[in-house]
Amino acid sequence: MKRIVTIQDISCIGKCSLTVALPIISAMGVEAAVIPTAVLSTHTAFKGFTFRDLTSDISPIAEHWKKEHLGFDAIYTGYLGSFEQLELVSKFFDDFNTDENMIIVDPVMGDFGKLYPGFTQKFADKMAELCGKADIIVPNMTEAAFMLGIEYKETYDEEYAKDILKKLCAKGAKKAVLTGINYVEGKIGVMCYDPQKDSYYTYFRDRINASYHGTGDVFASTLTGALVKGYSFEDSLQIAVDYTVECIRATCEDKDSRWYGVNFEETIPYLVQRISK
Repeated sequence: MKRIVTIQDISCIGKCSLTVALPIISAMGVEAAVIPTAVLSTHTAFKGFTFRDLTSDISPIAEHWKKEHLGFDAIYTGYLGSFEQLELVSKFFDDFNTDENMIIVDPVMGDFGKLYPGFTQKFADKMAELCGKADIIVPNMTEAAFMLGIEYKETYDEEYAKDILKKLCAKGAKKAVLTGINYVEGKIGVMCYDPQKDSYYTYFRDRINASYHGTGDVFASTLTGALVKGYSFEDSLQIAVDYTVECIRATCEDKDSRWYGVNFEETIPYLVQRISK
């Protein structure tokens, strides 16, 4: 059985980060190993959440795994909350990356043109350095703009998105994916760039007029699982986009849906069927 290690926080309620990654990767028939970077009572859209930092546990976990000669088919990171965590994850890449596995970084830092509370431009610069070690990075347009140190644009065209992708890969990533691309009216999707082939790939779906927490985690987790399962990069992107859209659709149709995340649990049978074809 293939094995992915995912390094990010766990929100006990909130349908994001590890509470999304672990069940999705497992449902895809891949073992999910985890390094929790923090434990939160809820995700940060709630008020008064509790927070316990687990930074001091990252190195001991990694050292134990090295002694046990454990390896991974992919290393997938999500939300990382401090400069120290960036340094520790960078070292983890050095220790556990091989010629046979892949590193996927979701540089979770912001959305809608703003960084999340507690993050700064200096942090974005350091995240860009970490992304330089990755095989695949999956920023949204906000995160891409901050990592490049340029002004965020709400409105842009295809050529602008292509230029952003080229500049991201120039920092070291082997492939870059921009999520939430919306330069085509009524559509939303992803665009990726492969500098080795100097080629682009774009995949759109009809836009659903709804926004939920955790959809980026759904996408990144599904993409990583599909790649490890052996799907091509393009097919993996399609699977991840389609499943994310299905989660949003199901949530919109559920009159009892919860505001803080999508009904990814309800739509896991769709994902399992999709990867069984």
